[in-house]
Amino acid sequence: MRKRASLPQIKLSDSQKEKIKEEIRAFYLDVRGEEIGIIEQIQLLELFEEKLAPIIYNRALDDAKQWMGQVMENVESDYYGLYKHED
Repeated sequence: MRKRASLPQIKLSDSQKEKIKEEIRAFYLDVRGEEIGIIEQIQLLELFEEKLAPIIYNRALDDAKQWMGQVMENVESDYYGLYKHED
């Protein structure tokens, strides 16, 4: 069996990164009552990007596969529903 090529690392756009860094900053301020610097924001974002993104991506693939399986079951059922009854 042929081995599939690995996917490139998931990368966020600059605007997505800025939004997430702002969310990290707001979380620390609102929940922890602490200010967090830009370096710490970037470090946390890079950690999330490296460690969490692949887990979330794989979960999304599993969910898509499950959904596709359900769709294919419906297609097969619909296909056989088109059969004409032979008398």
